[in-house]
Amino acid sequence: MSDLVTGDAVVLGLRPARVPSRALAIVLDLLVYFVGYTVITIGLVYSTASLDEAARAAVMVASFVLVLVGVPIAIETLSHGRSLGKLACGLRVVRDDGGPIRFRHALVRGAMGVVELLATFGSVACIASLVSARGRRLGDVFAGTLVIRERVPAARVMPVPPPPPWLAGRFAGLDLSAVPEGLWMAIRQYLTRMNQLDPQVGAAMAARLANDLVARTGAPAPAGVPAAAFLMAVVHERQSRDAAKAFRPAGPVPVAMPGAGPVPAPVPGPAPMHGPGPMPMPGPVVAPAPVAPVAPVEVRAPRTGGFAPPA
Repeated sequence: MSDLVTGDAVVLGLRPARVPSRALAIVLDLLVYFVGYTVITIGLVYSTASLDEAARAAVMVASFVLVLVGVPIAIETLSHGRSLGKLACGLRVVRDDGGPIRFRHALVRGAMGVVELLATFGSVACIASLVSARGRRLGDVFAGTLVIRERVPAARVMPVPPPPPWLAGRFAGLDLSAVPEGLWMAIRQYLTRMNQLDPQVGAAMAARLANDLVARTGAPAPAGVPAAAFLMAVVHERQSRDAAKAFRPAGPVPVAMPGAGPVPAPVPGPAPMHGPGPMPMPGPVVAPAPVAPVAPVEVRAPRTGGFAPPA
């Protein structure tokens, strides 16, 4: 696993490609390019038969540079690091910070590839990849790029850490309907990877996410609750509500209210008649006792100035 870190101090789970997979991708690319170069060369031989030797040599050199140097650079630039061979092997070229490559990165890699791959038959690139800790050849070192594996086994979903016991049920009255899914995803990603962050950066990110969550819920920030613990408790509350909705019975469930007396049993309807004879009279219908409406209780924490990152 690569130890690449973004500007927000988030560790990227990138898997650098090793020599066998990169060699296979290069062989597939060269095979396609040489087939294309052969077809173009045959066409140029017939089309430039009337030219002199110097002109035909210049055309051949230009076609060689165009097909074996220009085409790979154009393909890597337009596909953001996925050539035909890399696409078949599940590889991709990215920058050192994990972003997509641009034309200058593909140009440096293509220019160095003429020496590493074509002139030395790949021996220099193979040695450089074996020496490098992340399997980079010289073109990657000078261009600031890295070849990674895109098709990797699915990673296990990391669970959100549980909140402190003293926060259990404290935020049951929060209105979470206005919180967007993007904010929930950002909070979950932070909570599952907060142990990999720098403490100061992680605390600042927790304060920012907690303030965004407080602004969406409309409730004041709770006093004396750390930002990370607040996020854990709210996420746990949302998971509890989702689980309750998923396992809620289909029909209405009668609830006994204090002081309202026992809940009356459902009254069955009249039984169907079987054969001749008088129809039995239904029993007396007992009306349910009226239930007084109960106003919802809103839980509000004491008003504070919000979460503040550490100094």
